[in-house]
Amino acid sequence: MSLDARFPAISDLRTRARRRLPHFVWEYLDSGTGSEATTRRNKTQFDAVRLMPSILHGEITPDLETSFLGQKFNLPVGIAPLGMSGMIWPGAEQLLARAAARAGLPYTLSTVASQKPEDLSSSIGENAWFQLYPPRDPDIRIDMIQRIKKAGFSTLVMTVDVPVGSRRERQVRSGLTQPPRITPRILAQIATCPAWAMGMAGRGMPRMRFIDDYAPKTKGLPSNKHAGYLLRTSPDWSYLAWLREHWDGPLIIKGVQDHRDVPRLQSEGVDAIWISNHAGRQFDAAPATIETLPRIRAATDLPIILDGGVEGGLDILRALALGANFVMMGRAWHYALAALGRDGPAHLVHILKSDLEANMGQLGLVRPQDAPTRLLPDDDA
Repeated sequence: MSLDARFPAISDLRTRARRRLPHFVWEYLDSGTGSEATTRRNKTQFDAVRLMPSILHGEITPDLETSFLGQKFNLPVGIAPLGMSGMIWPGAEQLLARAAARAGLPYTLSTVASQKPEDLSSSIGENAWFQLYPPRDPDIRIDMIQRIKKAGFSTLVMTVDVPVGSRRERQVRSGLTQPPRITPRILAQIATCPAWAMGMAGRGMPRMRFIDDYAPKTKGLPSNKHAGYLLRTSPDWSYLAWLREHWDGPLIIKGVQDHRDVPRLQSEGVDAIWISNHAGRQFDAAPATIETLPRIRAATDLPIILDGGVEGGLDILRALALGANFVMMGRAWHYALAALGRDGPAHLVHILKSDLEANMGQLGLVRPQDAPTRLLPDDDA
């Protein structure tokens, strides 16, 4: 039976991933914070965006190629950063970086990944972005930036929506610590997931290798207060100005939710705005990202990225219809890895491409960027 027949949608990958991951790993990947209202809101607000189908438009051959920040990508979607990917699936960062390079998509490595930037130099191709949790110490900042650039990462993404750690109660309840510590409870969970366990056996339990080069050694911190918090700061506008001065490539600010922040971000010289509420993992009263998109689009002519609640090609088109230029997904790529191993990312690319093409055919669109022409206003009967 083909992968298409068994796993035609991201929801199928998610279901299989849950069966193949130890409980503490699943809770780390899938959880939000609080009652997870923001996580649910991200999705329900996407579902409320309506697009008008088209008729009598003849045969259409979709062109999915997308330009963003001077680069061309084969789809209007990329791989968002997710900390400790290598805990979710063995070698995840390298597998995703290689898959992105093959598919012509951007891949974003997290500061708190289980592999260092240098570890991926041979895998990243030309589409590598690096997500920076802003270090407090200026010497560490400079050293990190130099290493990121030397490793071949062309675009820097500074995350600004983590001024303090969130509670992430499901993670805490699962018994997960950073670095992961083997306890009888954790061992019992691992024993039920042989594919994950065998993959980890050859690598050892993952650590935040890049952070380890700078932070003091730690043992068994709660997963929501890992070693990265010992280094990072809550940045201000002067921090952004410093970073703009010291990074000579494209600079993206991730975690933007308030349209009133956008004019100053633009005046400080950032190259793109990334609308994100951390997939509901930081603050449980935040608006859905798709809710904030129209006002942010009206406030700037900068390119806009959006994540949060995206579950397929139709959601990508919804985001583009409301003014986004590009979409990023995080959890879905890890569902794919956990479900299918190294074959998962390529199958997810296939799912997204097929879903985009099918929905563009319904809408009469040749290019995804034309999606705004099919947006149905809220007051349209």
